[in-house]
Order: sequence, then C-alpha cells, then structure tokens
Amino acid sequence: MARHVSPLLLLALTPLAAAGLSGCGFMSKPQRPAWRANAENACLAEKRVQPSAYVQFAPEIDGPGICGLTKPLKVTALQGGAVAFNARATLDCSMVAELDQWLVDIVQPSAMARFGQPVAQINSMGTYACRGMNAQAGAPLSEHSFGNALDIGGFVLADGREISIVRDWTHGDQQTKDFLAEVHGGSCRHFTTVLSPGSNAFHYNHIHVDLAMHGRNGDRHICKPVPRDVAPPPGQDPQLVAHGPDDDDVDTPGRPPLAAFPEHASKGATDGFVLAAPLPPVRPPARALQPEGSTKDWDVTSSIRPRDR
Repeated sequence: MARHVSPLLLLALTPLAAAGLSGCGFMSKPQRPAWRANAENACLAEKRVQPSAYVQFAPEIDGPGICGLTKPLKVTALQGGAVAFNARATLDCSMVAELDQWLVDIVQPSAMARFGQPVAQINSMGTYACRGMNAQAGAPLSEHSFGNALDIGGFVLADGREISIVRDWTHGDQQTKDFLAEVHGGSCRHFTTVLSPGSNAFHYNHIHVDLAMHGRNGDRHICKPVPRDVAPPPGQDPQLVAHGPDDDDVDTPGRPPLAAFPEHASKGATDGFVLAAPLPPVRPPARALQPEGSTKDWDVTSSIRPRDR
C-alpha cells in the first residue's frame, strides 16, 4: 500500500539532501585553474621577487568565487624603490617580476634615450579587482581578478614631468609619442596580453598588460594595436639601432619590433592583431610545485575602476 509523505517532511529533508550533494562535490566551490597556482609557486620558489620595504606579502585573497591570489604582494615601488607606484598595487609574483624586467629592458632605456632621464613613477589605473573584462557585468573574469594585470595610465619622469597616455598618445610631442610607442611594442615581448589605445574603445586612456595563458599551451599572445617601427632617438645612428647586437632577431616572425602605431589607430581605424607565435622573453610555463604557506587581504586602493580587461 502506498504511503503518503508529508510535504513538511520533504521540506525538512531538502537541506540534508543538499548537504549530501555538497559532500559529493556537486555544490563544492569552483577552483581557480591550476596553472595560476603553479606560476605563483614557481615564481616564489625561484625567488624572482624579494620582499622589501616596497614589496611585501599580504594575506591570501580567496574569493568571491574563484577571484584571488594565494600569496598576493602589496607593491609601492619597483626597482628597489627607484620607480614608485602612484597607489599601492596588489599583484602576483609573476607580474611583479616581469614588470621589474620590463622596466630594465624597455621603459628605462627608452626614457633615457628620449628624455635623458629615467621614469620615476608609474601611474596605475588598477591592479587587483574581482570583476569581469572591461568592467562589464556578465563578462568572463578579467586577469585583474587574479592580480595578474596592470593598467598603466602614464608615467612621471625624474624631473617631475608627467606623461599621460590619454593626452600624449596622439597629441604629445614626437619624442613622447615615440616613447609611448616603444613602451607599447616592447611590452609585447614581456607580457602575453597588451592592449593600448586603438585596440578597442575600453583602452583609449591606458595600456593594459597581463600574463594570461592564451591557447592550450600558453603559446598564443595578444598585442593590439599593430606595432610599427619608430624613428631612433636624436643622436643615435639609425643603422646601429636597427642592427645592434641586442636586436639581431628584431624581425623574427611573431616578434614585433619596438614600435609605434599610426595616429589614426587611436580612432579605431586599426583593429590590431593577435600574435600566434611565442614572444621571448616571456617566462616559460611554470612547473608544478608544492604550495607554500599561505598568507591574505583585499586592498581596493589600487582598484580604481578603469574600463579595461
């Protein structure tokens, strides 16, 4: 004989059923892709970043969702304090290490050649922030959600001169435009994503750089808009610049030169391009390592809401 089950009993059992499903993994919290932890652990194990008065470990950031970092770094300056941030940045180890090398390889040589002085400050428009790409609701998570990206609004030179991307990208003097163009083109050698004015409407006022893994093996790189060569700084031999010992492979397929882009690109005439070949010297994929001790916190001071990736 069939038995009648009280609706009240069913309601009482529902939470228990849900708990059972959770225990089986059906309701478990989503996990960040393993490559992120692998890259973070490898960077720390290789001691690519050393804690200092300017770079300090912070407590783990775990959520909401899969946002966060196991070992976030709070950064007030790079290059041992020589290049400050306008606001404290929250970044992962790989980004801090690559930004340091980018300053050495790209930014400071260009600044010295074109202005006779180094960059003393990076004006950031955002680092860690748990949000979708371009700050759009429902979009895939931005690399900012993992402390794996930086938005650069401009630079300040040692003498206090400010270089603004929104102003100087197309309306600056020639040396300033060429400097920003070299920063853009050179960034494509260090980061897996580079989006500058002319890439889309969201990046009209800054350069976005990140170390996202594009493609199944991480061998796809995005660099927009299309770079082009710029004139050498005053006083430099064009032949030496084009064929110097450090630039032998500047024309290697898949590796763009230090470059500018046509002024009309910022108006959307140039759609940009996707590089499908590896761009040395981006670091090789990190090997899997045992996680180290965990630390964690959320700092929104460096998460000014630019409209970017």
